Amino acid sequence: MKTRKFTFTAIFIALNVILSSFIVIPVGPIKAAPIQHMINVLCAVFVGPWFGLAQALISSLLRVLFNTGSAFAFPGSMVGVLLASAFYIYRRHIFMAAVGEVIGTGIIGSLMCIPVAWIIGLHDFAAKPLMLAFLVSSIIGSVISYIILMVLKRRGILDRFLK
Repeated sequence: MKTRKFTFTAIFIALNVILSSFIVIPVGPIKAAPIQHMINVLCAVFVGPWFGLAQALISSLLRVLFNTGSAFAFPGSMVGVLLASAFYIYRRHIFMAAVGEVIGTGIIGSLMCIPVAWIIGLHDFAAKPLMLAFLVSSIIGSVISYIILMVLKRRGILDRFLK
């Protein structure tokens, strides 16, 4: 079972880093990536909170190293995947994982980025545009992942992976 989770996590990291370099919502110093949010919801369903957290951390680190992400990727993605996983574990419903990602990244994660902005020297940082960018990005990613997961579920594929 752990081998499967490691494999899925590695695949999700690779997809995240590659696809996030193409699809980005730039708002000032922020590079919001809907793919990160899509991957977070997929992680919530396929690998759970701890492997999902590792995916978010490694993906954010690689995106920053490759200059396709910013320091704001860390709090948003990590809180998002944890809340998406918690909501999914609590209700065992794909929609709840998507809702957890939007609340975790779009609201809580964006608020956690304010101290990050101060640390990296952005003293005139405005939280409202950040929250709006994170909300839009997380909604887009969550809707995409919801559609993917529902298609997999209707075709019976999701149940085979979750055994």
